[in-house]
Amino acid sequence: MMAASLLRRDKKATAAHLKADLNRTDNSSGVRQLQELLDAVLNPEKPAADGEALDWCKCLIAGGEGFDEFCKTVRSYDNATLCGLVWTANFVAYRCRTCGISPCMSLCAECFNNGDHTGHDFNMFRSQAGGACDCGDSNVMRESGFCRRHRLRTGENIPLIPRDLLLMSEMVLPRFILCIIQYLRDGYVEPDTSTERDLQKVLQQLEPQISFLEELTKMGGAMRTVLTKILTNQQAFKELSMGQEENLYAKKNYDKYLSALKNSGLVSVEEKGQSAAADVGVGAEGGAGAMEDQDGGQSVGQRKRVKLSSSTKDPCIIESLKHKCFLEELLFWTIKYEFPQKMVTFLLNMLPDQDYKITFTKTFVQHYAFIMKTLMKSHESDTMSNRIVHISVQLFSNEELARHVTEECQLLDIMVTVLLYMMESCLIKSELQDEENNRHVVVNCSEALLKNNTYWPLVSDFINILSHQSVAKKFLEDHALLMLWMSFVSFFQGMNLNKRELNEHVEFESQTYYAAFAAELEACAQPMWGLLTHCKVKVSLTHRINGTCNTLKLWFDTPAPNQVTFHLPLHRYYAMFLSKAVKCQGLDLDSLLPDQEMLMKIMVHPLQIQACLSEIHSNMWVRNGLQIKGQAMTYVQSHFCNSMIDPDIYLLQVCASRLDPDYFISSVFERFKVVDLLTMASQHQNAVLDSEQERPMLEGALTFLVILTSLRIHLGMTDDEILRAEMVSQLCMNDRTHSALLDLIPENPNPKSGIVPGSCSFEDMLSAVADFKAPVFEPGGSMQQGMYTPKAEVWEKEFDPIMVVLRTVYRRDVQSAMDRYAAFLKQFGIHTGNPWPPYKERTPLHPCYKGLIRLLHCKTLHIVIFTLLYKIWMDHQNMSEHVLCMVLYLIELGLDNQIQDNKEDEEHCHDSWFPGTNLLSNLHHVINFVRVRVPETAPEVKREAPPSTSTEASSYGQNLREAQVFSLVAERRRKFQEIINRSTTEATQAVRPKSSSTRWVPPGTPPQLVTEILEIRESMLSLLIKLHQKMSSKQNSLSASWLEDIESNRLAHGDGITAIERILTKAAARSCQIKRSIQDICGKVCPPVPPKKNSPTDKKAMDKEERRQRARERQQKLLAEFASRQKSFMETAMDVESPDTEAAMDLGASEVMESEILYDCVICGQSGPSTEDRPTGLVVLLQASSVLGHRCKSTEPKNLPTSDEEHVYPADTCGAANDVRLTLMQQFFKDSSCLQSVSIGWDGGVYVQTCGHTLHIDCHKSYMESLRNDQVLQGFSVDKGEFTCPLCRQFANSVLPCRPGRGTEAGTWHTPTNKKTSLLVKEVEELQEKPGLFPTESNLSKEMELVIKDIKNTTQKKYMDYGRNPGSPDNDFLFMYSVARTNLELELVHRGGNLCSGGASAAAKRSCLNQLFHVLAMHMRLYSIDSAYNPWTKLTQIVQIKEAEPEVPMLFRDVPSLLIIFVLTMPQPLRKEHFTCVVKMLYNLQFTQALAALSTKFSSEERQAWSTSGCRRTFLFPPLLRTECSSVWSPQSIEFSLQQFCLPFLRLSCLLQHHLYGDNLTGCLEEEEFASLAVCLGLLPSAPQPANTVQSASCLEWPVNTFDLVTQWGAEVKGLSQIHAAESLWAAPRLLQLPDNYNIIFQYYHRKACSACKKVPKDPALCLVCGAFVCLKGVCCKQQGICECVLHSQHCGAATGIFLLINASVIIIIRGHRFCLWGSVYLDAHGEEDRDLRRGKPLYLCEERYRVLEQQWVSHTFDHINKRWGPHYNGL
Repeated sequence: MMAASLLRRDKKATAAHLKADLNRTDNSSGVRQLQELLDAVLNPEKPAADGEALDWCKCLIAGGEGFDEFCKTVRSYDNATLCGLVWTANFVAYRCRTCGISPCMSLCAECFNNGDHTGHDFNMFRSQAGGACDCGDSNVMRESGFCRRHRLRTGENIPLIPRDLLLMSEMVLPRFILCIIQYLRDGYVEPDTSTERDLQKVLQQLEPQISFLEELTKMGGAMRTVLTKILTNQQAFKELSMGQEENLYAKKNYDKYLSALKNSGLVSVEEKGQSAAADVGVGAEGGAGAMEDQDGGQSVGQRKRVKLSSSTKDPCIIESLKHKCFLEELLFWTIKYEFPQKMVTFLLNMLPDQDYKITFTKTFVQHYAFIMKTLMKSHESDTMSNRIVHISVQLFSNEELARHVTEECQLLDIMVTVLLYMMESCLIKSELQDEENNRHVVVNCSEALLKNNTYWPLVSDFINILSHQSVAKKFLEDHALLMLWMSFVSFFQGMNLNKRELNEHVEFESQTYYAAFAAELEACAQPMWGLLTHCKVKVSLTHRINGTCNTLKLWFDTPAPNQVTFHLPLHRYYAMFLSKAVKCQGLDLDSLLPDQEMLMKIMVHPLQIQACLSEIHSNMWVRNGLQIKGQAMTYVQSHFCNSMIDPDIYLLQVCASRLDPDYFISSVFERFKVVDLLTMASQHQNAVLDSEQERPMLEGALTFLVILTSLRIHLGMTDDEILRAEMVSQLCMNDRTHSALLDLIPENPNPKSGIVPGSCSFEDMLSAVADFKAPVFEPGGSMQQGMYTPKAEVWEKEFDPIMVVLRTVYRRDVQSAMDRYAAFLKQFGIHTGNPWPPYKERTPLHPCYKGLIRLLHCKTLHIVIFTLLYKIWMDHQNMSEHVLCMVLYLIELGLDNQIQDNKEDEEHCHDSWFPGTNLLSNLHHVINFVRVRVPETAPEVKREAPPSTSTEASSYGQNLREAQVFSLVAERRRKFQEIINRSTTEATQAVRPKSSSTRWVPPGTPPQLVTEILEIRESMLSLLIKLHQKMSSKQNSLSASWLEDIESNRLAHGDGITAIERILTKAAARSCQIKRSIQDICGKVCPPVPPKKNSPTDKKAMDKEERRQRARERQQKLLAEFASRQKSFMETAMDVESPDTEAAMDLGASEVMESEILYDCVICGQSGPSTEDRPTGLVVLLQASSVLGHRCKSTEPKNLPTSDEEHVYPADTCGAANDVRLTLMQQFFKDSSCLQSVSIGWDGGVYVQTCGHTLHIDCHKSYMESLRNDQVLQGFSVDKGEFTCPLCRQFANSVLPCRPGRGTEAGTWHTPTNKKTSLLVKEVEELQEKPGLFPTESNLSKEMELVIKDIKNTTQKKYMDYGRNPGSPDNDFLFMYSVARTNLELELVHRGGNLCSGGASAAAKRSCLNQLFHVLAMHMRLYSIDSAYNPWTKLTQIVQIKEAEPEVPMLFRDVPSLLIIFVLTMPQPLRKEHFTCVVKMLYNLQFTQALAALSTKFSSEERQAWSTSGCRRTFLFPPLLRTECSSVWSPQSIEFSLQQFCLPFLRLSCLLQHHLYGDNLTGCLEEEEFASLAVCLGLLPSAPQPANTVQSASCLEWPVNTFDLVTQWGAEVKGLSQIHAAESLWAAPRLLQLPDNYNIIFQYYHRKACSACKKVPKDPALCLVCGAFVCLKGVCCKQQGICECVLHSQHCGAATGIFLLINASVIIIIRGHRFCLWGSVYLDAHGEEDRDLRRGKPLYLCEERYRVLEQQWVSHTFDHINKRWGPHYNGL
């Protein structure tokens, strides 16, 4: 009852009243009242969305005051010393490696900017999963990096909080939290019955309540303490969670909770029941053994999943959960509801509270198994994973906490068990070998769990806690846990097995290999690296290694041929622990290794992978599709290589150093399937390889042996040496950017190991081996980045081709490295030919691995070397330069790594070939006869009775006895038998008789092989010397005494000849016997008798070679001819400098005008004049441009605003000024007259440019048709008339017809006349009166009209209609002459704003003003000017003013506009004398305007002074100025101002004259420009010396009385003081000035709200022309389906926009309907772009790039220079 009355009262009053009651000493009534009230308010049966309850809680907690004031008060008691700001995905945060202790450390922007991180290694990043700020937490970062607020620890000296402030909170909040929990219990339904939506609905209803909790956590430390107490109070939980007995709802609610709990164990209750039943029948197969698949029905088609029994699991992990406090249940529901973001944030916001942190971590660990179980079932596993890691990374990065929970809560056991449990759900039987004999299981990579990386949160946490030394140590010391982990790793052993397809190409290429590689790297390799980092301390590794070895023993399978798996994590663990044990702990290798038999087994798989790599590159696996190549590449790729190929090769090196070398070498050749090739016979049969595969496989086998014997990564190199070698090999392949290099160098792959890429040693090493090439810019070239390139001495001494081969993902990189090496040798004059890979000295071997050298000193290898040398010398098929190169490399390695001869010869294999095993002594051992098995068809088979040649000198039988036989297989099998002492009967079966061939023939194949004996009589030495002769193609290339006069230093670089010489000198230096042998052989060697060419096949081969040679020569000849043709064609087509094409473009130069101008059509190739019927046209690009309108008065560009105080004002631009002027004039004067007194086109004017090529207009039409039918995706739209020039591929969209050249009147055109001015004035007037002749209908006139249409369509309507009545002829007239004005003005801008440079500029080549003028003139002759209003009369005569609607006074008219109007409306072609006359008359007007404008700037006294001195007269009447006036304006400054005012007009006139009449523009100094232009235009007879003293007034020439004319002009402007004369001095157009540091832009704009939609845009962009801030792709600011960037580009740049994308640091260009990514103008310290800010390093403005961008904007060349355009469909 009481509660009901309370509910009705005012909330605030009630709260205050209750608070007072509760503060009494006897507060029982208050407590009772409050509880009753809460029962009523927080009734979970009410709908959650009801806001009433929340309001009550807020009021009650605030205890009567306003909630906001209460928040403020509580905040003032905040005693937190940590920041702890929690953020969600996509938040921009910082990470400083210099300050971080844990590699996961991160800072919010505020703490980062308030701390001092100058010179630190930091970067900005976008959070993937969310995170929290660590500022103030000295467990995670060094105190020096704290921001000011957290360094001073302001929280510590806060006064204690008054008890009564939070009293209400302590009472109300437990009930509030319980209420939330009850809602959650109520709303939950098991996922199999519910849909995702149901859960989402419950969460949406609870949104305000959870947000309220989140708000509370932000009130600071005091409130957090209260919350912690409530959440962890076990007593309160007990009392409240079950609800009162009599409350039925509460009871039901609690039952729901219990049933949800029931399934929270890893093994659900029903399963337990089943397993108990199963136990009876099966006995040991208990525990999870019975967990059969629930979806077994579906998987009948797949192979049945396999379930493991694991009775070892800790029961507490499998049991259901029990909850003791609110926190535990809250976390439980958070998991059940799949981690709603708000809940996660709430739980994390509490972490700065230390007690909470510990309790929460324990709770999290307790729920760990349940979390993963939920994750596996989740549909949204990606989002959920991110949220889980968001929490766990905060907890496990702290070493103390991690150690604490490891010890107290068995965190490690839980993790490993859960991982095992997770993977057990997707096991299948392994198919290595065959299914029957195989007991192993392996994960199935096509399962969603692996494909979607669902396991990564778990693995990530595991790696995270292993990065703490104390935890890793505990892990390594726990044997049972280790074995559990090994069994987990063994699930991955042999996954994703590939079987070679031999017949059909696979139908479906599975992409599972991504999952497999990711799983091995993340789940196996990274934890391994984590453990290895801590092995530098004495952790006993011996039992680790033995443990791994035992697991390996259990696992071992021999791979069937034609199978390969790239995944052998057990082998790699074993290898890495061995390496660590030897390297860091100095253990003895022999004490760690198993017996020989085990080593032989271990060796098989890694060797199989190496052989398969070679097979894949030899195209033997093509039928398996591209994915197998992908696997081979990934295996050696930089992120994987040191967890995959490096351990494999190291393991093989260990095996090789301990096993018998002959056994090892023969295994290699057998695995590589090239045993059959190693015969002296010229022909052989190979059962397993096609002949085109033999060569690459042999090369592969030899290269592998070279890598095996020369790689020292784990065999004695220090970390610095390894880094250096890796860096050199990457730089030798290609120049690299800094970030690419960081990425390509295999670092310790565990990201959390604390060994961070880019520590200082990386930079030091980089500067030691490489030079930085700063980015260079050719305008129009591609944007280059800063690159590092190897220093010269690195090429000379350190280039290591073997390392390059090992590290190349693409085979082409090896070639690239060799090409670069060759270029270096050429450049420094060391060697000019085609060099061979240089031989590099190796670091000495670690004593443990000395046995590896025995490989180089074993007879089997020597026989192979001898055989191959012989085959190469005899030109047998399938030998190559590469084979020889590797053979020589092996010989040289053997010479460099001598072995201590142990005398007791236990082995007698191959004794018949070589006496001992030492390479030195075997080099000069001569081998006389060899017995070979050859096919009957081979040339070696004697068909007829033996002739009496030397071969047959001795009796045949004797040879037979002496002849050597080389049978790898037989020897190898015998060895294998000796090692593994099996029963003798087996041994006899296995060993083949001595005479067997290179490969034994399975019974049943036709015996086509016959045994023959070859006479050889060579040693390796003699073969080397003969090969030297053969290669240098000189008879006796080595004289007997050459050894004495060789200097050894020049042998380091060169080709094969050098290599042989180097080997011979090394051998001679090491043994006198060899030296003598060499001299003997060199002395008596005669030219080698070429082997008898008696077989047709050899002859064929020879002919083939010759034919090839001839074909090659023919091809060269053809190519040369083609090149010369092309050259001459290019000269004629492209050479714009040459006078004839210049003339073709500017119909000027009189010598050409005698005859008609000829044009070349670039489509049909014909040359001819342009005619009325078949006009020729120029390829042009029409584009609207607002560049002129963006000019300002000041030469300094405006700054981009980077704070709220700064702004960019557009009012002072040229476009705005001209608009204002026109509007003003339209207020006072007649519209038609206004429209002839100004120009438009400053904004949205049409600019026409050409590439200079011409084509017939009919050819162009058919070209467009073909483009239209072309299905290829082009970067342009043919329907809009766009195309690329057929010759130079430049972008274009129209064709401008060329006027037929009439050569007749050209002579009279230019002749200067001596007619009087008054006469010329009269003639001009008559010419203007002539009515416009309508051109006859012809193809030409049609085309001209079409072009006019194109020009009008180029720009938007609003840029054409300036008159009061749109569409009137006056409007059209204004637009037409303004097109000419725009093009003249732009050319001036391109020439630098003046004509001082003279000559043709780059812009002039693109200009087609001449043709454009003719087209416009033809169009404008259709409008005749009403003679009454003809400005010419006002300009040259005194007339009576009619008082009709006033015209624009002469002094207000824009003089250049008048010039263009006159020229365009008079009949073409215009005689030059008339043109000059027009210019002279207009100059008078311009000068008068200048005077008038100047006088308005005078103060009244100055004006008085000048007029009294009569100067105004003197100005108009040259030539003198009296200078008695002493005012601010000296005569010099006045003269300068007048010249400046008149210059723009003179420049335009001069440019126009240059284009119409081909007059040359002469260059001059800037101060002489006025005089030079005046002379050029004929205003001055000749330039006075010195030219800068010329008076502007001296150019005047008046047609009538000056005073009268000027007075008349002056009278027109009386009383019009608001309008001033037009200013025409504008600075060059500039883009905005950007700040030097990108961070300034980023910090201001990336959180800034858009002015239109008031939201923070997802992709903010900035216009670099005017500084507008727009939403890229934002739907919020769309208008009529057009997004904001496109809209802005139309408004600001007439469809050209330049935008900087804030979040990506790149610039995009919008041009019409297309856009392109231009690149970035901000580069990091290494001269690289950082697109999308992925690396987050500080970026600085690159001035050169910005200038290039600006220059492309001003010169309108975006379309030509940027190649990658695409349509934007108005979506930007």
